[in-house]
This record gives sequence, C-alpha cells and structure tokens, in this order.
Amino acid sequence: MDGGTERIDRRSAVALVAMALAVFVVANDVTALSVALPDIESDFDADVGTVQWVISAYALIFGVLIVTGGRLADLLGRRRVFFVGAAIFAVFSLLGALAQDAWWLIVARALMGVGGALMWPAILGMTYEVLPASRAALAGGLILGAAGFGNAAGPLIGGALTDAFDWRAILVLNLPVAAAAALATWRFVPASQGEEGAGRFDYAGTATLSVGLIALLVALDEVTDASWTSPGILALLALCVALLAVFAVHERRAGDRALVPADVMASATLRSACLAVLLMSATFFVALMYLPQFMQKILGYSAMEAGLGLLPMMGTFALVSFVAGPLYERIGARPVLIGGAACLAAGPFLIAQIETGDSWAQLLPGMLVLGVGVGLFYSSITTAAVTALDPSRSSLAGGIVYMFQIAGGSIGLGVATAVFDAAADSRLRSELAAGGGPALDAGERDAVGGILAGTETGAQIQARFADAAARLEELAREAFAAGFRTSFLLVAALALA
Repeated sequence: MDGGTERIDRRSAVALVAMALAVFVVANDVTALSVALPDIESDFDADVGTVQWVISAYALIFGVLIVTGGRLADLLGRRRVFFVGAAIFAVFSLLGALAQDAWWLIVARALMGVGGALMWPAILGMTYEVLPASRAALAGGLILGAAGFGNAAGPLIGGALTDAFDWRAILVLNLPVAAAAALATWRFVPASQGEEGAGRFDYAGTATLSVGLIALLVALDEVTDASWTSPGILALLALCVALLAVFAVHERRAGDRALVPADVMASATLRSACLAVLLMSATFFVALMYLPQFMQKILGYSAMEAGLGLLPMMGTFALVSFVAGPLYERIGARPVLIGGAACLAAGPFLIAQIETGDSWAQLLPGMLVLGVGVGLFYSSITTAAVTALDPSRSSLAGGIVYMFQIAGGSIGLGVATAVFDAAADSRLRSELAAGGGPALDAGERDAVGGILAGTETGAQIQARFADAAARLEELAREAFAAGFRTSFLLVAALALA
C-alpha cells in the first residue's frame, strides 16, 4: 500500500474479526440485560435492589480483575488466557440461563465477569500482535469501536431476544459467539509465549481490593432493608475500610509486583483521571439500570421498545466516541474533557425533570446530552491518563482507568439504588399518611413496588386490598418516579464533583 503502510493479509483480517467479535460479546453483556430486568424481577419475585446486582456483579468483577487479567496474559501467554476466559464466560453464561432464582443468576453473572476480565486484555494484546507494526494504531480503535458498538447494541439485542423468546436467550447467545471467536483465534492467531520474569502477580492485592469493594456493595444493597447503624451493615463497612487499608499498605510494599505499582499512581494526571472516572461512572450505570425500567414500568413499553428507546443515547455515545479522538488531537484534552463532564452532569439533571404523566419525548433531550457526555469523556480521559505515563506502562494505565470506571459505576449504582429505595418508600409513606390509600406495614409497602413489574407479591397485595388495587398501582408509579428522579439528581451531583 502507499506510504509504506503494510497490507493486512487475509489471515490477520480473520483474526481481527474474531477479536472484534469477542470484544463485542463481552461489552454487549454489560448492557444487554438492562432492558430485561423487569422480566427477571417478575420471574424471580425479586425487588429492584436485588436485580440491579445482575448488572453490577458482572461489571464489578470484570472491572476489578481486568488488570490482573492483563498480568496473567503477559505471564502465561495471551492466546492461552483468552481460551480460559472464553471457556469460563461460556460455561457461566449457560448456568446463568438455567438460573432458578435471582442469586443463582447473580453468582453466574459474577463468574462471567471473571471470564470477561481474562478475555479483554488478552484480546487487546493479540490484536496488536496480529497487526503489522505500521498499522498498530488500528488496534485501539478496533477494540474501543467494537466495545462501543457492543454497549450500544446491547439494549436493542436484549430487548429483541426478551420479547421474542425470554431473557435467558441473551445468555444463551453468548455460547455460539464465544465458540466462533475461540475457533477463529485458534486457527488464525499464533500462540504467544509468556514473558520470562513476568514473575508473580499480585494475588493479595487483587483479593483485598475485590473483597473490599464487594463488601461495600453488599452493605449498600442491604441498607435498604436494615439501617446504617445495624450490626451487619457496620461490619460490612468496617470490612471494606479494613481491606482497602490493607490493600494500600500492601501495594506500597509489593514494588513491581503490585496490582497498581507506586510509580504509576505517582502520576498526578492518572490519579485525577481515576478520581474523575470514579465519580462520573455512576451516571452511565444508573442510566442503563433505570431508563429502561422507567420506559417499561411508567410508559408501558415492551423490552424491545425499551431497547429502541435507549438507542438515541447509546447511538450518540457510539458516534461521538469515534469523533472524540480527532477532536482531542485538534483542540486538546481540557476542552473535550470539560465538555464531556458538563454533559454528564447536565444529562441526568434534564432526565430528573420527568413526571409520571410525561412521554418518552421528555426523556430524549437528557438522553442525547448524556450520550454526548459519555462519548466525549471516556475516550478522552483514557487518552489523557495513558499518555501521561511512559509508553511501557500504557496498557497498565488503560486497565487501571477501566477498573475505576467499572468499580465506580458499580459503587455508584449501589448508592443510587439505596437512594432510589429510600426516596420511593418516603413518597409512598407520605401519600399513605395523607390518606391516599390503605394502611400498610413495611412489608406491604415493599410489595407495592412489585406491582409494576408484575411480581407475585405485587399481585398478592393488590388482591388483599382489591378495593384499592387501582390506587395502589398509581401509588407504585408515583413512588417509582420519585426514586427515579432522586437517583438521577444524585448522579448529576456526583458528576459536578
């Protein structure tokens, strides 16, 4: 080709398609089940606080372990680690599809996250390996583009499969896709040797960070059924603080073996980027969790219609991600990041103005602004963080930023869900106290929340108070909308930070 650029041969092209397919399915699984949560809630007679773990368990484990996945790929060989990750991902996708209750599904999703965390960095490394040196810049664009497309298409694919078959079909689809990617990788990607001297990777750091964050999320989930001063919640919070403190001390002593080496976190730019990503990431996760539920529970959409309803936000995100790079090069990091951050704060604020009587059109401006913010911010903050370090640390830096993105999103979603439940219950209690419905105890108020999802307990509470069944449904809608608005105001405030 002209300019000394090497041509990509057929074998490499097929390998690149396999890598893109594998990234697509891993990224797709972050978002595809978001539109199926009301169906899962109904099938398992669960509440919103429980089913949000279907999203956050996968995302948290994936995000926390992705740096370790990269270390393992360097140590053991990228193709080998990819095969192990793909096998784990496929097996637990199947077990998730066979789930008989919500926690079975949540555990399967968490273990799928282990597979995804092994696959992702191995894919990135293999993509660089199969490309000629002069075309190496294509690797990052291919992976980020495929991931963005997977995130954007997830709600649409999930909605179509849920309406046509069942939410379990979303997980079953992972099996043939993972198998096709693994077969193409086996045939067209050469095996790489592990690095001698890559040495021991940081088991202790990974374990303390993972368990500490999981303890925090469990506490945030359970506080809606207990209180901040209950012994169980205090024990979980104490465990989180203790393990994160141990992690910090261990990382300083671990030297080059550390999960996050000291010389990497010495970068002020990287630290600032990680903090910004930690606070910003709640916005996208909360949008993926609650926008489809609002469309289904308040607007009466099907799962497929909710997927289509998210398309303006997700499509804008994918499109803006592709133009963010050239814009970054033309005007620099600061204007792009400020613009993206401003949109991430403004988008949820606009969404929070919605009322139960409004239509999808009232959600559209906020979704478009939020899509622009996600597209501008994440690609640019990653570039700023990675380029602040020596090129030899670029993969590690990218993995750390992504870890903060996923962990921040999961923690933010847990906080937002606790706030959602508290705001919804407060609205319901105030309406009932004002004589707007029958007298209900705490358990009966919880059951009212299941009316919109069609849970068994929701149907039972309506049958028990048959004369007030229509009023209870109206109260459930008002309570959901109150929790929805409060959650989006919370993440708007976090984004302003």
